[in-house]
Amino acid sequence: MENCIFCKIINGEIPSNKVYEDEKVLAFKDINPIAPVHILVIPKKHYESIIDIQDNEMEIVAHIHKIINKIADDMNFKEDGFRIVNNCGENAGQEVKHIHYHIIGGKTLNWP
Repeated sequence: MENCIFCKIINGEIPSNKVYEDEKVLAFKDINPIAPVHILVIPKKHYESIIDIQDNEMEIVAHIHKIINKIADDMNFKEDGFRIVNNCGENAGQEVKHIHYHIIGGKTLNWP
């Protein structure tokens, strides 16, 4: 999608601080972190939210979770714990209309 900031990051039009990349996903540090660890994981294929992923493409969600585990292990925050957040739609607080998962950790997290 041409005006999508995450698609522009995937295409290299906007720089990012990458922590992981493969043929299906890109993970990079959030530019406005709310915790010492705040990483975004996005599929390279544009989906607006989880609602837009067809049943026959749902394996991307499993792949994203597999990569989240790998990142947590590689960056040594797996043992301390972390939060995974995926906002779906405006009322949930989704600001960028490209499905993305926040990995948040590195401190004790409170629940609203």
